[in-house]
Amino acid sequence: MPCLAYNHFLQKKARINNQLKMKKIHQYLGLLMLLPFLAWAVTGVFFFVKPGYKQAYEKLSIQTYSLAQLPEVATEPGWQEMRWVRSILGLHLLVRESDKWHHIDPQTMQVNDTPTMRQVRRLVDDAVQMNPQRYGNIQTIEDLKVTMDTGVVINLNWSQLKFYQKGPDTHFINRMYKIHYLQWTGIETIDRVLGIIGLTVVVILALLGTLMTFRRRVKNQ
Repeated sequence: MPCLAYNHFLQKKARINNQLKMKKIHQYLGLLMLLPFLAWAVTGVFFFVKPGYKQAYEKLSIQTYSLAQLPEVATEPGWQEMRWVRSILGLHLLVRESDKWHHIDPQTMQVNDTPTMRQVRRLVDDAVQMNPQRYGNIQTIEDLKVTMDTGVVINLNWSQLKFYQKGPDTHFINRMYKIHYLQWTGIETIDRVLGIIGLTVVVILALLGTLMTFRRRVKNQ
């Protein structure tokens, strides 16, 4: 009888030790996942409310004007598409050939793939009048990249006469997106491994919590 009682005592002690170990593991894993959970929750609320989205991803377009009369041009056999646009600079002929767009000078019918700095300035100055509070004034011009004094950067696609703008708010929202999806390092392979580890830890937490709850219920019965 003493041996049976002692064995029962050892088994009970082992069960208690196992439960304590599981609780500790559960606590440590919970603390480990606290930061990712908080980051996910905060950024989730941010994406739900979407403050500043409209301006951050605002579409900035070339100001266009009435085409009126267009000159007659002889089309080339390789042209897949042709567009006429009138901006503050005058008439533009945009041609798609071999799935690539070209900017044609309507007067000379020669490809003009590089605008002058003055042309870029006039196009930008004309376009940003739609929202001067966001764009402000031109600070620097480097090729087709224009930096405004508000921190917004405007890139010109001359071949298609399109603008793309990004400001500090755009970069902030993009960072929030990366935090939400655990893209913390900027290195795809490492971020993917960290994401898999994070999901694995979440599954382990759920399993440990379920196991401890089940054992507690069995014990209380």
